[in-house]
Amino acid sequence: MLGLRKEPPLDPQVLEEAAEWLMRLSERELTDHERAEWERWKISTPERNRAWSRATLLQSKFGGLPPSLAMSALDRPNSPERRALLGKLALLLAVVPVSWGGWKLAQSQQWSAGYRTDVGQRRELTLADGSHLTLNTDTAIDVVFDDRQRLIHLREGEILVQTAVDTPPLPRPFLISTRQGRMQALGTRFTVRESSPRTHLAVLDGAVKVTLADNSQAAPLIVNAGQRTDFSAQTFGSLTQADRYAGSWAQGMLMADRMRLADFVAELARYRRGFIRCDPAIADLRVSGAFPISDTDRTLNMLVQTYPVLVTGHLRGYWVTLSPA
Repeated sequence: MLGLRKEPPLDPQVLEEAAEWLMRLSERELTDHERAEWERWKISTPERNRAWSRATLLQSKFGGLPPSLAMSALDRPNSPERRALLGKLALLLAVVPVSWGGWKLAQSQQWSAGYRTDVGQRRELTLADGSHLTLNTDTAIDVVFDDRQRLIHLREGEILVQTAVDTPPLPRPFLISTRQGRMQALGTRFTVRESSPRTHLAVLDGAVKVTLADNSQAAPLIVNAGQRTDFSAQTFGSLTQADRYAGSWAQGMLMADRMRLADFVAELARYRRGFIRCDPAIADLRVSGAFPISDTDRTLNMLVQTYPVLVTGHLRGYWVTLSPA
C-alpha cells in the first residue's frame, strides 16, 4: 500500500495572506493593478504558491468561499468581524485535505449561514456555486450547501433566484423550501414569496418542480416559464399567467398596470415602517406606472401629483392615510 507524502505545515502568515486574497476575490472584481499584485504574490515564494493551491482546491469544491464565510465577509467589510472571518478561513486552508480520502471527508461537512433584510432593504448575494439571490424587503433565509443538495430555506419574505449549473462530478439539486413546500429549480429564474399560509411562485425562465409539505399523495407540480401559482402545505392553487413585472422589485421599482389602489398600498406598505391606510372610497382607483420602493415618500408624492388622492401623515409619517382629494 502506497503512503501519501506528508507536506510540512504552512506558515500561518502565508495562510492569512491567501485567505485575504481569496476573500477579496469573492467580494468584488479586482482592478488591473490588484490583479497584477495578486499574480505576483502567488509566484513570489514556493510556500505562497502552495497556499494558493489549497485556496484553489477550496474554490473548486464550493465555487468560491464556503457560503457561511462568503456572505458574512460581504456583510461586514473592513470590520473586526471580517478579521475574525479571515482567521477562520486561514484555519480552513490549513486543514484542506490533499488526499482523495480526506477530500471525501470534507465533502460530507455541511456549510450553512443565515441572512436577512430589514424593512425597505434589498440585498444581493452570490452563492458559492455561482447562483444569484436577491432578497426583498423584510426577508430571512438560511443557506445550506452540502454534498447532497443546495438548499435555500425561505423563512419569511421574498427572493429572486437565478440558478447556476452545479459542477460535476456530483451535481446537486437546487432547492427552495418554505413552510408550505419545497421547490426544485430546473435551470431557471424565479421569484418565491412566503406569505403564510401560502407560498407564491412565479417562474420567469426555465421551470420549477413543487412538492407540498403535508400532502405526500399529491403529485409534484411543474411550473413553467411565464406561469405562476400559490400553494398551501396541502393544496396547490391554479396555474395562471405570471405578472410580466414579477421581479421588478429587484431593480427597486414597484410596477403597476391598472392596479387597484388598495392593492398598490398593500404592496407599498411592505417597504415602509408604520401603517398606510387607504380610504375605501378610493380603494378601486386604478393606478399605473413605475414607482420607486427605496423612497416611499416620493412614491406617495407621485400618487398625489397624478391621481385625485390626498396623503395625510401623522406621528411623523409613521401613520399615513390616503383619502379622496
